[in-house]
Amino acid sequence: MPPPTSEAPKKEFVHPKAKHAKKQAIRDAYAIEPITAFYIFLGANLIAALFAPIQDCDETFNYWEPTHYLSHGYGLQTWEYSPDYAIRSWLYIALHAIVGNIRRLLPHSNKVAEFYFVRYVLAFVCALSQTLMWRAVCLALNPRIGLFFIVALVSSPGNFHSSTAFLPSSFAMYMAMLGAAAFINWRGGLKTSRAMFYFAVGGVIGWPFAAALCAPFLLEEVFFALIGDKDRFFEAAHRVIRGVVAAGLLVFGDMLVNTFFYRKVEIASWNIVKYNIFSKTGGPELYGTEPWDFYFKNLALNFHIWFVLALFSLPILLLQKLLSKSAETFQTGFRTAVFLTPFYMWLAIFSLQPHKEERFMYPAYPFLALNAALAIHTLLAAFGNADPKSLVGKIPAKLKLAVVALGLLLSVDIGLARIYGLYTAYSAPLSIYKPLFEVGGEGDTVCFGKDWYRFPSSYFLPRGMHAKFIRSEFRGLLPGEFSEAGTGFGLFSGIWLPTSGLNDRNEEDPGKYVDPKTCVFLVDTQFPEQQKDLTWKAPPNEPDFVADTEHWEIVKCEIFMDPASTSFLARALWLPDWDIIPEKFRRKWGRHCLLKRKQ
Repeated sequence: MPPPTSEAPKKEFVHPKAKHAKKQAIRDAYAIEPITAFYIFLGANLIAALFAPIQDCDETFNYWEPTHYLSHGYGLQTWEYSPDYAIRSWLYIALHAIVGNIRRLLPHSNKVAEFYFVRYVLAFVCALSQTLMWRAVCLALNPRIGLFFIVALVSSPGNFHSSTAFLPSSFAMYMAMLGAAAFINWRGGLKTSRAMFYFAVGGVIGWPFAAALCAPFLLEEVFFALIGDKDRFFEAAHRVIRGVVAAGLLVFGDMLVNTFFYRKVEIASWNIVKYNIFSKTGGPELYGTEPWDFYFKNLALNFHIWFVLALFSLPILLLQKLLSKSAETFQTGFRTAVFLTPFYMWLAIFSLQPHKEERFMYPAYPFLALNAALAIHTLLAAFGNADPKSLVGKIPAKLKLAVVALGLLLSVDIGLARIYGLYTAYSAPLSIYKPLFEVGGEGDTVCFGKDWYRFPSSYFLPRGMHAKFIRSEFRGLLPGEFSEAGTGFGLFSGIWLPTSGLNDRNEEDPGKYVDPKTCVFLVDTQFPEQQKDLTWKAPPNEPDFVADTEHWEIVKCEIFMDPASTSFLARALWLPDWDIIPEKFRRKWGRHCLLKRKQ
């Protein structure tokens, strides 16, 4: 045998026409190249990472604050993280803390940089998940459906809220997209085990209820297994069993992590299900209830025409099947119906629950976009009918194109108007704390009264500065603080040490309040429009601190929309403050201020 040659292998010649054919094949399969789709998703998500206000105080107190505790040794603690209840997974928190700590290794590090670095990583993960689901949609359905899927997501305020939110429902949304992509794409074989694992990751580490979104896909697997031969049945059973085993191992791993932090065996995913469904002392209804149509109104705001299309996607599909003479197989039609089911199922289940929050819809957002994309694709196929004998066929092609283009442009404009309106109206809490890094010092306190739920997290306070609460008109349970005991208690002792003043009944604890006289800084919002009313009077525990110039001086103020004085249309969409805009449709403004106590 001759010795191996060290000569580098010759590069195989590829004819330019072959390269062109390969690019054409990509365009035929996807309409645009996958990397382009990824960049589009990533661009939209990075805009959200930079500018999206924190929508829900749960994001601050249940996720950013525990992460701050892991990284910096102190933070606010909600009752969910008390070892007495342990309904939150520390594995989910630890993953984000690791990401934040990576930023600490890079130049020019500070806590605000950590906050945004975590958001950038979430934007990347979300974009990757969106791209993989888009790819599966293109391969299994149609490239044009994939294009509409992109437009529906990146132009929607819903994606602006959810794509980079540090919430289990957003994490579950990422995993639902990966799971759906694996279920939808049959090329290269069925990927049931992998898909089940993704949904299990979203359910165990993120939000347990989101795992239900895989039910329609599993029922599809069972249906085709039952109507197939014996070999097909056993193959399906093998795939499902592998998925169940993988999910079980994941639960075990999550339990080990939580056992380390809580110093006792805890399955957080089971604890949260137990509290929300079987609790005898509390339950989610303690935190407010909404009428059945809450999500319909909310989704109409966040997805406008796309929500309407998603809502009617199944009737449109059925009508198309009845009227068309397509040679489409039963399997293709059945699979398409399965793809439409998760959104309907999720909307129905959560509309029936008394306690409703916008973030509960996050895991279903990609499925809403898929339903809407499929609906508009079906409508356009009918609208593009060129048969001169039909009514639609008599409409000039250019007029059809203009109608479709104007409709899409209007949809994008409405979405962008709401996104920009949300940013300009509510971004103040992310920008007023910067002066603290110059005028504040370690050991100082920043107090919150009626604005407690607008606190963006301790990441916006200098190191060693703590957030405190003063009494307001709110009578529910506010967060406490993780114990900072160190010596003799081991690592992260604030997690497992006994807590006081925390309960699962949303009962107020007076021990959470400090005397305003002890506050070095204070955050307050002033709404001058409301004070113009002759009957207006400040509530007993919520004085106008901004106007109290005897005791407080303004460090920084930013405009903040007054929702009580602003009309619905101006709250829903950005409207310019031009003279031609009627006064009743203009936004009314207050100011969100950081104050410092006068010496």
